[in-house]
Amino acid sequence: MINTLAFDPDLCIHCEMCGIVCPHGVFATDGDVARLVRREACMECGACQKNCPTGAIMVESGVGCAAAMIHAALFGGEPACGNDPAAGGASGCCG
Repeated sequence: MINTLAFDPDLCIHCEMCGIVCPHGVFATDGDVARLVRREACMECGACQKNCPTGAIMVESGVGCAAAMIHAALFGGEPACGNDPAAGGASGCCG
């Protein structure tokens, strides 16, 4: 499994919040509902779930992603949450 992100398009009301708050463009918000277009880019920060008014998005956010964001802030670049500690991801934090 890449990450814990789950999306139910049947619950989507096309408010576009997921696309607005996602720092990695995981969702596309064109058309009648949002679409999950870059699942692998999800770093499980939880912003999409917290801002979805209908509960169409579920994700288990955790401290691993916070560590990746801190690493990116200190050393530059994009947050890389995954199994590569050299890239800023804590081993097992998102996968």
